[in-house]
Amino acid sequence: MRIATERLTLSPLSEKDAAFVAELLNTEGWVKNIGDRNIRSEKDAREYIQKVNSNPHITYWIVKLKKEGLPIGLVTIIKRDYLPSKDVGFAFLPQFFHKGYAFEATKAVLLALVNSNGLEIILAISLPDNKSSIKLIEKLGLKFEKTINHENSILGVYKASKEELFPDNEARISCHTIT
Repeated sequence: MRIATERLTLSPLSEKDAAFVAELLNTEGWVKNIGDRNIRSEKDAREYIQKVNSNPHITYWIVKLKKEGLPIGLVTIIKRDYLPSKDVGFAFLPQFFHKGYAFEATKAVLLALVNSNGLEIILAISLPDNKSSIKLIEKLGLKFEKTINHENSILGVYKASKEELFPDNEARISCHTIT
């Protein structure tokens, strides 16, 4: 599924995105808040992308600036075995922080999933000290539910129903699915 917003295009991650993935997965924010995936080359990134794309419980969208076609981030939907529902995630290159791109892209993915009846409940997880991600999670409409311990990491779990994300079926941003 391809998605477009006013400023962004989102498309499924592919092996042609390997250079960008290698760059993003080695940023300080990714390593600190998500974890070091040992992706050190484009070859490593291609293998990582193949692994992600072969898992039916994981979907990654690459986020690009619409006008420039420049990749700036990822939005993810993952069904983790330790959570009862799918969770949404996001990661962007630091130079694109605080411009509204992460909110716009993530909200567009959630709206597309709601519109395709692929979403009833959504979760998000974050380390408690990742204040900027928590702020965005809450801005998206998810509310803190509980803290869990997973693999010796304390994670905050946030939750929302589709009605909480989009009250009265009103979309707060415009987007359309391109397919």
